Amino acid sequence: MDSLSSLILPVIMIAVIQGITEFLPISSSGHLVLLPALTGFADQGAVMDVAAHMGSFFAVLIYLRADIGAMITSLPTMLSKSRTPFAHLAMLLVLASLPAIAAGLVVEAIDPEMLRAALVVAVANLVFALWLYLADKQQIRYQLASETGKFDWSQLSLKDAMAIGLAQCCALIPGASRSGVTMTMARQLGYDRLSAARFSLLLSLPIILGAGTVKTASLISDSQPINMAALAGVMILSFVCALGAIRWMMGWLKEASFTIFILYRLALGIILLGLIAAGVIA
Repeated sequence: MDSLSSLILPVIMIAVIQGITEFLPISSSGHLVLLPALTGFADQGAVMDVAAHMGSFFAVLIYLRADIGAMITSLPTMLSKSRTPFAHLAMLLVLASLPAIAAGLVVEAIDPEMLRAALVVAVANLVFALWLYLADKQQIRYQLASETGKFDWSQLSLKDAMAIGLAQCCALIPGASRSGVTMTMARQLGYDRLSAARFSLLLSLPIILGAGTVKTASLISDSQPINMAALAGVMILSFVCALGAIRWMMGWLKEASFTIFILYRLALGIILLGLIAAGVIA
């Protein structure tokens, strides 16, 4: 039983942590980096990481199905002068994803492990929590979200979308949070909180899909053994947790600010620095 628990518990924790933290502005990669250090669990490897990310990918796919359907049907107008707001959105998503994809390929080619230190996670949480705090104090200049729940994407400019896309490159630092930096930049530019969060969700789709494809291709070429039951379990659990977290976050941001996430990240960063100083984690 102990042997079975030692195999199942880490897998469950990976799926739950990935699902809950992927789209909240608190850094999923930072939490996953810390899991072995704080629990003593062995690293479950790239296969489980890919499964957890794909579970969260399908969660955002389901949550944003209306937006995605609208973008697909409007693709024929993307390159025309009369393109629809959703064709405009699709074009912005493609262009804004390019900087992070390029940066990710460079880091993957050099050394993907070079930033995965607990100290990096701690400092990144403090620095990016401070930036989110300052950005969230900005006055709202672009109210894309309406009371009916619709979003006017025609107000989102190419310049601002590219700025958000460039900020997304910071997510290569564990603890920075991809969702966090994209929402932060959007708020810095004056967009309302719901629009910032929704664009961040949309922007996650090409990034997660691209990263998952690259890692899957690498795993196939390495001929690593795969436990299909564990793989399916991680994907399903991550999907459920991610969908719940997305719904909660979007509901929260209708009524409140990012303060709860800022306080959490500051507390996490301070606690980690204390554990590092005490020698509890390396």
